[in-house]
Amino acid sequence: MNAPLPEHVRRALDTVTLDDKYSLDVGRAFMSGVQALVKLPMLQRQRDALQGKNTAGFISGYRGSPLGTYDQSLWKAKPYLEAQNIVFQPGVNEELAATALWGTQQLGFAPQGSNKFDGVFGIWYGKGPGVDRCSDVFKHANMAGTTPWGGVLAVAGDDHVAKSSTAVHQSDHIFKACGTPVFFPSNVQEILDLGLHAIAMSRFSGVWSGMKTIQEIVESSATAVIDPHRVNIVMPEFEMPAGGLHIRWPDTALEQEARLFDYKWYAALAYVRANRLNHNVIEGPNDRLGLITSGKAYNDTRQALLDLGLDDDTCRRLGIRLHKVAVVWPLDAQLTREFAKGLQEILVIEEKRQVIEYQLKEELYNWRADVRPNVLGKFNEVGEDHSGGEWSMPNPSANTLLRANADLNPALIAKAIAQRVLKLGVDADTISRIYAQLAIISAKEAQMQTVTLKADRMPWFCSGCPHNTSTKVPEGSRAMAGIGCHFMVLWMDRDTNGFTQMGGEGVPWVGQQPFVNDQHIFANLGDGTYFHSGILAIRQSIAAGVNITYKLLYNDAVAMTGGQRVGERPEGHSVLQIAQSMKAEGAQRITVVTDEPEKYEGAGLVEGVAVFHRDELDRIQREMREIKGCTVIIYDQTCATEKRRRRKRGTMVDPAVRVLINDLVCEGCGDCGVQSNCLSVEPLETEWGRKRTINQSTCNKDTSCLKGFCPSFVTVEGGSLKKKSKGASRIELPALELPEPTLPDTTQAWGMVVAGVGGTGVITIGQLLGMAAHIEGKGIVTQDAAGLAQKGGATWSHVLIANHQDDIRTTRVSLGAADVVVGCDPIVVAGKETLQRMREGRTHVALNAHSAPTAAFVRNADWQNPSDACVAEIMHTVGADAVSAFDADRVATQVLGDSIFVNPMVLGFAWQKGWVPLGREALMRAMELNDMAVAQNKAAFEWGRHCAAHWPEVQALLAPAQVVQFHKPEGVDALIDKRVAFLTAYQSASYAKRYRALVQQVQAAEAVLNKTTLTEAVAKNLFKLMAYKDEYEVARLHTDAAFLQKINGMFEGDYTLHYYLAPPLTAKTNAKGELQKQKFGSLMLTGFRLLKHFKWLRGTALDVFGYTHERRTERALIAQYRSSVEVMLSQLTADNHALAVEMARIPEQIKGFGHVKARHLAAARQKWDALKAQWSAPN
Repeated sequence: MNAPLPEHVRRALDTVTLDDKYSLDVGRAFMSGVQALVKLPMLQRQRDALQGKNTAGFISGYRGSPLGTYDQSLWKAKPYLEAQNIVFQPGVNEELAATALWGTQQLGFAPQGSNKFDGVFGIWYGKGPGVDRCSDVFKHANMAGTTPWGGVLAVAGDDHVAKSSTAVHQSDHIFKACGTPVFFPSNVQEILDLGLHAIAMSRFSGVWSGMKTIQEIVESSATAVIDPHRVNIVMPEFEMPAGGLHIRWPDTALEQEARLFDYKWYAALAYVRANRLNHNVIEGPNDRLGLITSGKAYNDTRQALLDLGLDDDTCRRLGIRLHKVAVVWPLDAQLTREFAKGLQEILVIEEKRQVIEYQLKEELYNWRADVRPNVLGKFNEVGEDHSGGEWSMPNPSANTLLRANADLNPALIAKAIAQRVLKLGVDADTISRIYAQLAIISAKEAQMQTVTLKADRMPWFCSGCPHNTSTKVPEGSRAMAGIGCHFMVLWMDRDTNGFTQMGGEGVPWVGQQPFVNDQHIFANLGDGTYFHSGILAIRQSIAAGVNITYKLLYNDAVAMTGGQRVGERPEGHSVLQIAQSMKAEGAQRITVVTDEPEKYEGAGLVEGVAVFHRDELDRIQREMREIKGCTVIIYDQTCATEKRRRRKRGTMVDPAVRVLINDLVCEGCGDCGVQSNCLSVEPLETEWGRKRTINQSTCNKDTSCLKGFCPSFVTVEGGSLKKKSKGASRIELPALELPEPTLPDTTQAWGMVVAGVGGTGVITIGQLLGMAAHIEGKGIVTQDAAGLAQKGGATWSHVLIANHQDDIRTTRVSLGAADVVVGCDPIVVAGKETLQRMREGRTHVALNAHSAPTAAFVRNADWQNPSDACVAEIMHTVGADAVSAFDADRVATQVLGDSIFVNPMVLGFAWQKGWVPLGREALMRAMELNDMAVAQNKAAFEWGRHCAAHWPEVQALLAPAQVVQFHKPEGVDALIDKRVAFLTAYQSASYAKRYRALVQQVQAAEAVLNKTTLTEAVAKNLFKLMAYKDEYEVARLHTDAAFLQKINGMFEGDYTLHYYLAPPLTAKTNAKGELQKQKFGSLMLTGFRLLKHFKWLRGTALDVFGYTHERRTERALIAQYRSSVEVMLSQLTADNHALAVEMARIPEQIKGFGHVKARHLAAARQKWDALKAQWSAPN
C-alpha cells in the first residue's frame, strides 16, 4: 500500500502551475535564473507601486549563451509584462540596445509634461563579448547618470570555460573599466534579490549597475520565494553634491567625470554598506583563517568545506571565517576591514582573473604589519616569505594555488583550503577527515588520468540542416568560418579555417590578400550575424576591393539560440531585403541559391539577381571565385529544427515524403552520408555486412541523402507513417505486480546526473525532476548544459534534492558525489565529464545500453559502435553491482514507436530501483504540467519500472523468438549455405555451384591448419563479387516481397513509391563526367518486375548493360579473385595464413556504384598490390 501523501504535497499537486513564476505576486515558484530575470522587473514595478509611484520598465539587449533564451522567455511572458507597463524590445545588436536603455534615463530631462510615468527602469542583457562591444555606450551612459525612479541594470552572460563561445570571457573587468558596480548572484533567489538591490543602487547613486551571470547560476533552476516585500532596502545617509547625482542637461564631460569620481562611486559603496551586501556567513570570536568569495565560487567553497568535514560549527570552532561578496567591484573597504580584523590569513577564492584579491590587498596595504593578515589567492607563498607575493617572481605560474584559467570546482578549492587549514594547525580528528577527503579527490583524479575515451559526441549539424550543403566549397577553394551553428564546419573537413568575432566575418582577408598567392576566398556569414553587424563586414570588403564571396546563410531563424526570427520583428528580415542591401552596397554579383526556387517566381527580386536550385551551388561557387571584387551568394533554406517546430505547430507544410533505403541494394559505401553530412543516415548491421538506414524519428526530410550515387533509395510519397495505436503503447504493460521502491533519504543533498545526447530531452528530464521536487516542497537545484551540446553533442542535467533548500550548497554534482546517474547514452556516461562524478560504493547507474551513432560515422564508414566498451568502463568505475543496464532504445521503439521516449523510460527504471528520491505522484504531475506527449511519457516511465523489476518478462513480450536466438553464433557451413541460396536466386543453381566449389577448396586446404577464418573470408568476399548489383539484380531486390511488405507495414494512406536511378544508357553526366541520378515514378516498379526476369541475359552477348566499363570490370574482378585464391591455396602455410586472410578480405573495400565504386576499387587495388608484393617476397 502507498503511504498517504502529506497535505502540502496533495495541495501542491492541485495548485502548482508552470506560470506560477510569473503569475504569483507572493509565493513559491520553481524557476530558472533566466526566468528570474523575467520576473525581476515585475517585482520592481510592484515595489514602486507600493510606494505610490507609477513606473514602467524597458528591456533590451541581444541573445547569447548563457542568456540565449532570455528573449524567448520574455516573449512568452508578454501578457504579464504588459500588465506591469514593461516593454521588451530586442536590440539589433548589444550596442544599440544599450543606447536605447540610455534613452530611458534621458527622460530625466524630457520636456515638462511629456513623461507618462514617474520613471522608467531598464534592463540590458548580453553575452560577455556583447559587454565588450558596449563599453563606449556604457561609459557615456554611466557618466551621464540615471533618474531617481528609473535606474539601469546591465546583465552580462559570461562563459568562463568557452563552453559555447569562441573565447572565454569575464565581464568584471570591462564593467570596472566603465565604472559600473558589479553584482554577482550565487543562486536563482539572489538574481531576484540582488537585482532589486542593483536597481535601487542605480537610482540612488546615479550609476548603472552591472550583474554578472554564468551558466552554472543563470541556467540553474530552483524554488524561489516571490514577495515584493522580501528585500528590505535601506537608503544610506550620504552627503549629496549640489544638484544631486542624477542625469541632467546640459552637462559637460568634465562635470560628469567629477560627479562619478567624487560622489557616485562612493554613494554606491554607501549603499553596499547600508544594506550589508557583503557580509560574514560564518564567523566566531577567535577566527584565524578568512575565506572571501562570491558568486559560483561561493557555492563551490561551501561545498568544499562540507566535503572536508568542515560544517559551520566546525569552522567556528577552528577559527574559519567566511565572507560572501555580493558586489565584487568596487569592494567596500569598511566591510572588508571588518571581515579582515583579527585574522592571520585570508584566502581569496574567485574564478578567472583577480578582481577581489587585488582590491583586498590594496585596501589592507596601509594596515600595520602586526595586524595585517597575509593574503593569498591565485598563488601560494614561497616558503615563509611574504614579501612581494607573486610579483616578486619572474613567473609565478608554477606556484599556482587557485588557477585563473578555466574555472574552479569544489575539489580544487578543497585542496587549497585544506592546505591553509593544515598549516594553521588543527586537531587530529579534523586532520583525519581532511586527509580522507583529499584521498578521495586524489584517487578520482588519478583514475581520470587512466581513463581512455571510448568515443566522443562532437556537436554536429542537425539532421537536414541547410549548413550540411551550404558550407561546402569547390575543390581548390577555401573558406573562413562565421559565428553561429555553421561555426561547427571547422571540424568537418570542409576546407574551412579560421574565424573572427561576431560581425567581422571575412574581414581578415582584407589583411591577407595583398600578401598571398591565393586570389579569392569564401566567407560564411549567418543571417542573424548579418542583421546584427555583419553587413558592415561586407561593406569593409567591398571598400577594400578584395576578391571574396560571402555565403550569406539564410536559414530564417537564429538557430543557435533557439530559433528566434531574424530582424527582431515577427515578419523577419527577408532575402529580398538583403539582396536589395547588397546591390546598394556594390556587390559585383548576387545570386540566390535555395531548395525551393519556385517560391521566387514573381517575387520582385532586384534586377540582376538570379535564383538557382541548391544542386547548382558548386557550379555557382566556381563561377563566383573567378569574379573580381565582392560577390554574394544568399543560400536560402529554413533551419531544419525550426522546420520541425513549425510543422508540429501547423504553421509550415509537412511534405508527405519519407526516404527509405533498401538495405539489400545498399552497398554500405557511405556516399549518402558524404553528400548529406546527415546524422539520420545510420549504420545497419545485416547478414550481408554493414548497410545504411534512415532514422525516421530524427529525419527532417531534407532528402539530400538522395544525392548519394546509389539505387537503393526509395521515397514514399503521399502517405504517412502508420499512427501509433490508440493507447500510449503498442503493447500492453505486463500484468505483473510492481513493488513500491524505498526512496532515498534526502537529509543530505542527493546528487543526480542525467547524461545523454543533446536534443533528445535530457534537460527536460532534469526539469521534470525539479518540478516534482518543488511540488513536494523539497529543496531543489537543477543545472542544465545547453549551447552546442544541443546539436547532437553530450549534454547533462545536474539535479540536487534535499529536505531543505539551504542543505544544497552548489548547482552541480561534485567530484565523486553522484548518488545516481540516469544514463540515457553509454558514450556520454563513459566520458570523463560523467565518470568523474561517480564513486564506487556511492554511485548507482541506471543505463540505456544502446548507443546511437556519433557524428564520427558521417566521416568514417567503418566506425565501430563502442557501447559495449563504454558499459565495461562504467562498470570498472563504480563496480558491476552498481550498474543496471537494459536496451531502452529497443523497448521504446517497439513499445511506443519512437526512441524519443528512452529518457523517461530510463528515469522510470531508476525510480523503480529506489534511486530517485521523489514520489511517483509528483513525477506524474510534473509530466502533466510539461504538457508534451503526456500519455506516452507516463507509459515510458511505467515500462521503465517493469524493465527494472521484470526484465526477462519484458524481453519475452517484445520478441520471444529474438530473445532465444539473440547473438546465436553462426557456423561456416550455415554462412555458405545462405550465400549459395542467394546466388541461386541471383542467377542460377549452376552459378551458385561454382561458388560453393571454390569455397570448399579453401575449406579443405585450411582444415589442415585447423582454422576457418580464410574460409569465412573467401565465402563472404567471393559472394560479394559474384552477386554484383547490376540492373537485373537491383530490379529483383526492389521487387523483393519482404521489402515491399516492410514498406506496407510502415506506411498508411494513398502512397506511391519513387526510385532514384542513373540508367547508364540514358542518364546525364555532370561536369566531372559522372552519371547523375533521375527520379522515376511508381511505374518503375512494373519495369523492375519485368526486368528481373531477364537475369539470364547477364554476361551474355545479349546483355545490353553488360558492355559498360563498370560491368566488364565487375566480371573481371570475379575471375581475378578466383585465380588469386587458387594461387594462395597452392602456397598456403601456417606462416602466411594471416596474410592470405587479409588478401581474401580486400573486396570488402570495393563498395558502391559507378564512380563511387571506381574510387573504392582504385584504393583497394593499391592495397592488393602491396599485399601481393608481401606474398611474393621471400621469407
